[in-house]
Amino acid sequence: MSGALVSQTVLWVVVILQGVAILALARQIGVLHERIAPAGALMSGSGPGVGEQSPRIEVHALGGNAITVGGTLAEGRLRLMLFVSSACPICKKLIPIAQSFARSERIEVLYMGDADAAEQRELMRQFGIDERSFVNGPDVGMAFRVDKLPYAVLLDHTGRIASKGLVNSREHFESLVIARESGYASIQSYLSAQANAADAAQGNTRA
Repeated sequence: MSGALVSQTVLWVVVILQGVAILALARQIGVLHERIAPAGALMSGSGPGVGEQSPRIEVHALGGNAITVGGTLAEGRLRLMLFVSSACPICKKLIPIAQSFARSERIEVLYMGDADAAEQRELMRQFGIDERSFVNGPDVGMAFRVDKLPYAVLLDHTGRIASKGLVNSREHFESLVIARESGYASIQSYLSAQANAADAAQGNTRA
């Protein structure tokens, strides 16, 4: 009996210590979560800036339909231009993510490419992309000075550039919408403003 009692006591001590360790770990994870900045699309410094009107460009999709980049949309609608290539492995990983994101956010996606049309059509077939939403040509990419892929530009219903940047995850797509809603050019500029505000508050406290 004494052996069983000792064993039971030791077991309870171990359980209590594990509970304390788990609580301490959970607290530490919470602290790290607060300190780690959210992922954001990396905005390049070239091309038309956020807040500016998009260049107005008349193009045709592979389906033959005419599209006006920078044109007006229905009130409240957003258009996500995603620059991709059939030769870009990250683009292929990202397209299904973009499709899921666009459905959940009710955003129109317009795919932009500049490669052999047959290769682009194979890409469209692979991912079920409507040929009416795929533009294949250099004009738009040159106007926005896109030099790396995959790249995304979010336009509001007036054709204004709401946000833009290099993307490779759903979090990056979400950051484009968050940047637009927050009024900042990018997540990075939002975080920088928050950090500056915190530093100023600390300075006032010390004074």
